[in-house]
Amino acid sequence: MFIANALADFVALIFPRTCLACVEPLARGEDYICTGCRAQLPYTDYHTLPEAHNPLARRFWGKVPVRHALSYLRFLRHGRVQHLLHQLKYQGQQDVGRILGRWYGTELASHGLAADFDLIVPVPLHPRKLAKRGFNQSDTFAEGLALGLAVPWSAHTLRRTEHTDSQTRKSRTERWLNVATVFEVNAPASLVGKRILVVDDVLTTGATLEACAAALLAAGCREVSIATIACTEH
Repeated sequence: MFIANALADFVALIFPRTCLACVEPLARGEDYICTGCRAQLPYTDYHTLPEAHNPLARRFWGKVPVRHALSYLRFLRHGRVQHLLHQLKYQGQQDVGRILGRWYGTELASHGLAADFDLIVPVPLHPRKLAKRGFNQSDTFAEGLALGLAVPWSAHTLRRTEHTDSQTRKSRTERWLNVATVFEVNAPASLVGKRILVVDDVLTTGATLEACAAALLAAGCREVSIATIACTEH
């Protein structure tokens, strides 16, 4: 054991593992995100609020019925969360999604929310974009949530039928029109009466999640909840 620890320390000295949020070296026992950054991440704690006081839930009022509107972190430009999401989406650091999902899933479970979900469904990428990126960042978050919540997840429940333009610079109306009819449900009979948690990486206007929720409800799901790694201020 002593030799193994000494070897690990030597390797860490030559090739230091760094925190994916602040880029400082990780201590022994830390994985991907250091203890300091974890303590300082901007948590929303929306899962502790009544629906009437949940600002995220209000974004869906009058549009699509959402049972729970959840997001782990607040998205702040040039902050730790933006850096983590950049590492996840563009640097291939898939473990960022998994570890954040596991942490959040464990926290949601401790508040009794695991019993409200039968299946976790990530927002799908179009096959062309999936082939180019090599993975779906929402899948990694769903995988982590499934572990923390002890609820199954499926990457094949929803499919995206059209390759759409980036949502980044679009207005809310433009975002909705861009994705309103591009999601379809595979094997809808298997979802009848199910309570679905549909997940994505970042929520801005909510147009993409709204479109997914509408497709799932139309397929016969009993209710739909949403969860994201982060959400922007509205």
